[in-house]
Amino acid sequence: MPTSPERSRRDLIAGAATSHPLDALFVNAPLRDYSLRPRVNDFTLPVLGMGYIATYAAQQGFNVGVLDAEAHGLGVDQTIDLINTTRPRWAGFNLLAPTYEISARVAAGLDPEIKVMLGGHQAKAMPSQILADPRMTRCAALVLGEAETRVSELLDDHSNRSRLPGVMWLDRIMRTPVTGGIPGTSHYLAPDINTLPFVDRTYLCQDPHYEQGRWEANMVGARGCPYNCSFCGAAVSANPDITIRTRSPHNIIDEMVRLREDNAVTAFRFVDDLFLGARRVIDTMMGAFTTERVGDWACWDATGRINVLHRAADATLDTLASNGLREVALGIESGSARMLEYIDKRITPEMAVSVVTRLAERGIGVKGYFILGFPGETREEIDATEQLIHRLWEATDQLPGQFRASVFEFRPYPGTPEWHRLMKTGRYQPEQLLNYSPVDLTDGGVDESMLARDEFNFSVNLQLAEAPTSYIRAKLVDLARAQHERTTTG
Repeated sequence: MPTSPERSRRDLIAGAATSHPLDALFVNAPLRDYSLRPRVNDFTLPVLGMGYIATYAAQQGFNVGVLDAEAHGLGVDQTIDLINTTRPRWAGFNLLAPTYEISARVAAGLDPEIKVMLGGHQAKAMPSQILADPRMTRCAALVLGEAETRVSELLDDHSNRSRLPGVMWLDRIMRTPVTGGIPGTSHYLAPDINTLPFVDRTYLCQDPHYEQGRWEANMVGARGCPYNCSFCGAAVSANPDITIRTRSPHNIIDEMVRLREDNAVTAFRFVDDLFLGARRVIDTMMGAFTTERVGDWACWDATGRINVLHRAADATLDTLASNGLREVALGIESGSARMLEYIDKRITPEMAVSVVTRLAERGIGVKGYFILGFPGETREEIDATEQLIHRLWEATDQLPGQFRASVFEFRPYPGTPEWHRLMKTGRYQPEQLLNYSPVDLTDGGVDESMLARDEFNFSVNLQLAEAPTSYIRAKLVDLARAQHERTTTG
């Protein structure tokens, strides 16, 4: 039976009552124009940030929806047509460096009656440049930082944007950026994360999703990161407006229980930087998990810090395992001590081996993230990363927990310490470092080992390392193929 346009629109726009006027449509732009080359994998991480914003706005009485154009594999024209057909009062975009150009193209194609609001890492790093972009002329509000409460204020026609801190727009006469804010409104910048409503999962594609015999959901346990890794958009120096806050253990457990009761979820993935990244948080969370016997019915994954886990006692790691910890994601990044110091990682390769081994001995898996091609990185240092990955594979081959590696090509993000370091050299212009383009490592969809990482392969196509780009990509492909073979052969 043919699918009607109205039915298709309802299926693609999550959470909204499409039979009623839409106050806002929050758009996660596609990473590339999928009308030119279709997606080759079928899963992306949910847009939890947009989910929080939409849930809060709905609680305030607004009719809002989320269009995850990346998850649906939409092309640019498809995305524009869908937004224009839906005709929301506002269209909101989460601006990220790899998707900025496509977001700008979509915004430029919208009906003039649709107001545009912008947020995300790119908006925070380069607000003046974005407001000056002629494709963004209909931007009525650029929101810096955590946006739940301010977005809802903007959706209220009786509210005045000039009173909201961290909200910017372009003065129509002077053509210069203006920032709102009046005394007594700073509470908008750091909402109490324990009083925010739990994310309404109807706004999210593929979450919860079924995997390995369980329903699984993604969660955020904290906001902010105290570390300053030079390449990371979450670096503390790039986010001076963020107050580091952790949800209370019982607030987190209550959400887990609700997800179990409503959606049969028994597997969880904590995607924030702090859940296993601070000793105080670990001790507090695990005390509550033990009391509530979470490990009896749930398993969970989380990001962690090697330096913190390296100092943890064996008893702490035992408690993590007994409370259901299934896998830890660790940013190892490099096998070169020099590069680890250069990016301010505060770890050594030997610490990585020790932490991975101790976790795997307790049946806890580890996913290690690595980056090839840091500025100034040599062939020998890239080789050292390759050697470390092989060493970690071999160290865990006979242990209950397994190690898997995920490897990326370095790309600079605006606002990060690395971005500022590159700009200070005087060798680059911002547009060069922002020239993101997709790199097809799938060999036109033939190389099965590359399919699961299709959306992560982006490059600015500058040789920032001493090693040639061809050398970096050859190593990336070799390591991805080796990991794929280990995963599929078990």
